[in-house]
Amino acid sequence: MVTAGVEAVPVGELPPVGRVPSHMHAQVVRPDRYGDPATAFAPELVPTPPIGPDEVLIAVMAAGINYNNVWAARGYPVDQVAVRRKRGETEDFHVGGSDASGIVYAVGEDVTGVEVGQHVVTHPGWWEADDPWVREGRDPMIANSARIYGYDTNYGSFGQFTRVQAHQVLPKAEHLSWAEAAAPTLVGTTAYRMLHGFAGNTVEPGDVVLVWGGSGGLGTQAIQLARLAGATPVAVVSDPDRGAYAEKFGAAGWINRREFDHWGIPPLVDDKAGQKQWTGQARAFGKRIWDIVGERKDPAIVFEHPGAATIPTSIFVCRPGGMVVICAGTTGYDAMVDLRYHWTRQKRLQGSHGTNDAQATAYNDLVRDRKIDPVLGRTIAFDQIGAAHAAMGRGEDVFGNISALVGSAAPDAGRA
Repeated sequence: MVTAGVEAVPVGELPPVGRVPSHMHAQVVRPDRYGDPATAFAPELVPTPPIGPDEVLIAVMAAGINYNNVWAARGYPVDQVAVRRKRGETEDFHVGGSDASGIVYAVGEDVTGVEVGQHVVTHPGWWEADDPWVREGRDPMIANSARIYGYDTNYGSFGQFTRVQAHQVLPKAEHLSWAEAAAPTLVGTTAYRMLHGFAGNTVEPGDVVLVWGGSGGLGTQAIQLARLAGATPVAVVSDPDRGAYAEKFGAAGWINRREFDHWGIPPLVDDKAGQKQWTGQARAFGKRIWDIVGERKDPAIVFEHPGAATIPTSIFVCRPGGMVVICAGTTGYDAMVDLRYHWTRQKRLQGSHGTNDAQATAYNDLVRDRKIDPVLGRTIAFDQIGAAHAAMGRGEDVFGNISALVGSAAPDAGRA
């Protein structure tokens, strides 16, 4: 695969298509730098990864920034380098990045349907083809071998070349720049699975969908997908500017969470005064939803990712028989559910992770058909990847998605 005599090229440049250098520039995390993402990431020259028979090597034109590599940079809650070394991988570093747009430079011997020179994007779902669960035809993202590319796996999109399984490769939307195309796929496919992936509680016309973090990358994708399904999305944000941003992408209205103070673990059931105060706040929050919707209609789906701070309220306001679906825990993992509101009203608390191929293809088709905006909030340089993750970890980047230029020399390059 590596072409003899081809040396690493500067960031922002590409070797001729199909000629693969022995080494590449990457933003690398090492265990001795775990902590603040601003210093955990550092530029290094590392070997270009080899590919297996079912894998594809892509020259990365732009890379999307996602919260999962805030965790990777911190080495918490999972030390990804240590986990991979226990599996037998030899690298003592992590090249993250779960969203890429780029050009195919090499394909494995068993790969069909992907050719050198194609302009593509990647989806984040990774699994072993011989996993018994997968061989039985079950949802591969629930298999024991399922991982998130560029977080659980090495050689993600924060290098000049990225290694993916062939099934992860999707056609790039021709009308988008490299930066725009790299921005939304992880959050978009995650949102698609959350809203369409769980039979009995898929989004339907007329549903109310409550979207936490409505101005962020994940939230703006969820809002658009809910609107496309004929539902009414209501955003939760932390200031009016973020509320207006959510409305720009289809939110019917927004709730400022800073106007409430009942977040976190509620008082114990026997604390009557505390319970009364907490319930009053939760009911007032629910009434804001009614005011926005224009009728006393509770959310059929609550789109969750903050976790510890918000799960009690999400369960409380969700309609009977409805679903709270969660894909992360950005405020903490120790969530509490008041089971009185859970079992008697027969609500569903559903975990969601990643995407399978069918969901990724369905989402990407919507992007290619111009039905979904990637919501690229800003574009950064390759050397700003660490700082961007640090700001995301502090909750500062809340307006859409972020892309870093890698092989692309300009933010607008790549449109057909």
